[in-house]
Amino acid sequence: MKRIFSGIKPTGHLTLGNYLGAMRRWVEIDQHRSDALFSVVDLHALTVEHDPARVRRLSRQAATLLLAAGLDPERCTLFVQSHVDEHARLSYILECTATDGELRRMIQYKEKSAQARGSGESVRLSLLTYPVLMAADILAYGTDEVPVGDDQAQHVELTRDLAVRFNQRYGHTFTVPRATHPPVAARVMDLQDPTSKMGKSHEAGAGIVYLLDDADVVRKKVLRAVTDSGRDVAYDRAARPGVTNLLEILAACADGDPMELAGSYSSYGALKKEVADAVVEVLRPVRERHARLAADPSYIDEVLRKGAERARGMARPTVDAAFSAIGLLPA
Repeated sequence: MKRIFSGIKPTGHLTLGNYLGAMRRWVEIDQHRSDALFSVVDLHALTVEHDPARVRRLSRQAATLLLAAGLDPERCTLFVQSHVDEHARLSYILECTATDGELRRMIQYKEKSAQARGSGESVRLSLLTYPVLMAADILAYGTDEVPVGDDQAQHVELTRDLAVRFNQRYGHTFTVPRATHPPVAARVMDLQDPTSKMGKSHEAGAGIVYLLDDADVVRKKVLRAVTDSGRDVAYDRAARPGVTNLLEILAACADGDPMELAGSYSSYGALKKEVADAVVEVLRPVRERHARLAADPSYIDEVLRKGAERARGMARPTVDAAFSAIGLLPA
């Protein structure tokens, strides 16, 4: 079986975008067809200003929601990144392989550092180097495939480059992974700004459907979604980003084709009502299972403990081999 790795960052409450773009694929496909590891990548949440108590709270909530969505700890490995030391160990080795230039070209660093400079502030060094930690997350496990959204493709390319470079310099150590993308709704957009991703760390939540929103809140957000000028329902991301976003959400919820669905609606109102109904029904079982799991924190702790133990056993041989290959004495 192929091995896959994917992670989710606890920087905000998980959203419909997280679910349709990644989590549902993990549940329905990846954990059944592969040796799958899924991690709450809490170390990545430290690259920006944060409240420690909130990071801990969101890390537990993310793990609970992943289980509520349907990840089965008997089929896959679910763990918290900071519980497995091999991630940080390998990250430094890969920093000795990466270059300053290629990290400064990463889109997120360029955007956030430019914003900080514009306001007379600076960013943390970890914001520059965290793509290397992400590469370590992936390479530590001999990962074959990384299921990601479109916005993370650049990070997988960096991971591939570092793996190839290390292997060429120090001998074959790492599997070179490839990115895989879900066919529909790989990037769910904000309902109030359909040109921007539905991000869990956005301050304004009017356009963001959170997984734990109740049904009335979900309906209200969808029915207030921004659409486009004109009246016809057409699938065209460039000319009709608002309607296209709604069609892609509906297609992902109903396993349909957004272009075909466009022909089924004569008004924006009818489309919004259908999308609201579909999203409510998709999220209902997740919210209900989350409530049951959150009432038993000892079960969550045990799942994460066993997951970290299993992940540690998988990662350590590869990380030890990388230490040896690069010239370090064995402990």
